[in-house]
Amino acid sequence: MGRNVMSYGIYVAGRRPKSKKAVKEAITANPESVRLECTDMIGGRYDGPVSEAPAGRYDFVGPDPFSARNFYGNVVVSDRGVKVT
Repeated sequence: MGRNVMSYGIYVAGRRPKSKKAVKEAITANPESVRLECTDMIGGRYDGPVSEAPAGRYDFVGPDPFSARNFYGNVVVSDRGVKVT
């Protein structure tokens, strides 16, 4: 599950998103274009496209988890689909 990582980084179409709204719009339009970036130093956590993520909640920070934490959100993956809150 995604809860074990403090905050994931996130990409939309290979670029850092400018806002949480941009992440929401991309998830709605094309979830395959959104990628979760595991920032856990230990590793072993999910890192890849949202469309292939195991069910769970993935907390993210953007635009860059290492240098610019301007917005926060989470991606919830379930059998009902993917949503951003």
